[in-house]
Amino acid sequence: MVEVALAADFALIIVAATAIGLVARQLGQPTIVAYILTGVVLGPVLLDVVTAEGLVDHMAELGLGFLLFLLGLKMRIDDIREIFAPISNIAIGQTVLQTALAFIIALALGFGTVEVLVIALATVFGATPIIVKLLTDKDEITSLPGKIDVGVLIIQDIYLVIVLALFSADELGDAGEITTTLAVIFVMMGFILLFSIASSRYILPTLFRRIADNKDVFLIVAIAWAFLFIAVADVFELSVEVGAFLAGLSLAQLPYSKELQDRITPITDFFILIFFASIGLQIESAATLLTFWQEAVIASIILMIGNFWIMFYLIDREGFSVETSFLGSINMVQVSEFSLVVGALALAQGFIDDAVLGYLTLMALLTMTVSTYLITYNHAIFDRLEPWFERFETGDEIIETSEGYSDHAVAIGFDEVTEPALALLQDRFGEVVVIDRKTEHIAELDAEGRFDYVFGDFRHSEVRKASGLSKAKFVLSSTVEPDVNEALLREVRDDAIVFVEAERIADAHRLYERGAAYVIMNTYLTAERLSHYLELYFNDRAAFDRAIEVDIGRIRRRSRRMGAHDSSLVDLTIDPRDLGDSDE
Repeated sequence: MVEVALAADFALIIVAATAIGLVARQLGQPTIVAYILTGVVLGPVLLDVVTAEGLVDHMAELGLGFLLFLLGLKMRIDDIREIFAPISNIAIGQTVLQTALAFIIALALGFGTVEVLVIALATVFGATPIIVKLLTDKDEITSLPGKIDVGVLIIQDIYLVIVLALFSADELGDAGEITTTLAVIFVMMGFILLFSIASSRYILPTLFRRIADNKDVFLIVAIAWAFLFIAVADVFELSVEVGAFLAGLSLAQLPYSKELQDRITPITDFFILIFFASIGLQIESAATLLTFWQEAVIASIILMIGNFWIMFYLIDREGFSVETSFLGSINMVQVSEFSLVVGALALAQGFIDDAVLGYLTLMALLTMTVSTYLITYNHAIFDRLEPWFERFETGDEIIETSEGYSDHAVAIGFDEVTEPALALLQDRFGEVVVIDRKTEHIAELDAEGRFDYVFGDFRHSEVRKASGLSKAKFVLSSTVEPDVNEALLREVRDDAIVFVEAERIADAHRLYERGAAYVIMNTYLTAERLSHYLELYFNDRAAFDRAIEVDIGRIRRRSRRMGAHDSSLVDLTIDPRDLGDSDE
């Protein structure tokens, strides 16, 4: 009966979160807000039909681990390398100043010493999932403000891991205990970090190159890698979150990281649902949630305004334009969902009571709700306020030279259809990005070094975004799957030139109606090429010989590069003239 009750609790959470999530989506709100409200509705605050025990508790813990793993998986240093120095200055200054601001506000509102410390440490983070999701949807993640925000969020992630590990200390009120705990944290994290970096260079590339083509094994090995680091972290008496984060960090540096993100994200989303619902379940009553509601409203307003001006000052000080400073700042005003992660751990350790967790929950709900609209309409807000902000212009702003790919060519698949065209596309468009999910193809592209590439399945949004598909001027697709090509035609910009492939006449007609410039049909191309070769064979043998030499050379070169041993491929490299001449 206990097992049935636990399963029923789990089912209730899933169903309620789905329903509340649909309402939140209609209102333009992040699903994290819906998940927290699910816990509030089902828990002691309202209906009191589910408790954060048993299966729910274990699933919530897994959710936290997967969330940190996914964050580490998104942490590609190359994405912010060119502006790393100013971003580091901004992130460090932001961490110090916003922690100080949160500390002062909590102290002024009358919280105890340890509570003030927890609140100050918890409310400094930006809401990574919300910011990244909204900026990606607006196609602003690769803009200069987007790069700055992502860079700051990455450094905040490192700070978050340290804070989470800090709360493994038995006593926060003892300065000696804190110092000792931090020292152990840095030493142990250093050992695991070195192993993470070494494995990303010497172990993981070979491992994933061999297994990446097998979708099931690919995902299982990635998850097993996360649990390996979790086990190592446990040996060093560090938290699950530290191990999961560093596991993701090591995988993030691989060319397969975008594909991994897409495969891990649905699993993470599922466990995150349980985790954030469990936050609401831990609030003992409506009175507990609303104990500090006035303080939460006051703190939310002051923190949002203060966070904006802190970020604006720091970005502007680094020499960025006023518009960049404004947009980069207004995107980062919310109290993150990670305040609840830190708060939940602090509650479990006995550093705070559930009323303080209710205070943090209200602040997160209020600020995330408001900031969703601020990010959505950030440009419109700046346009209204630009005349006033012009007073901050100095004339020495950093000029953004690149926002990622633009007016380039994208090739979907690296095969006999796309490969011969890549050099021509590069000459015409300057940059070519190849999307392919076969490791041998990626290895070949990497060895040649002529074209950029993204490893992964085109169906995955992260892969499409990494290739800059929505900004491409030309797209060549060698897939014959109609749904994939139709999705491609919906996503490209209006003036893009798109060549796609089809197997059936009906599919070709539909693709032309969707806006394809040309639909490749191998049967017709083969028939035309065969007709051309027959004409040359009977009328101009010298031209026929030259054409055959070109084709044989191309096949042999590809065969050597691929290291093919398939007899069917080897047979194709035989000169047909060696088989005799039927004319003679």
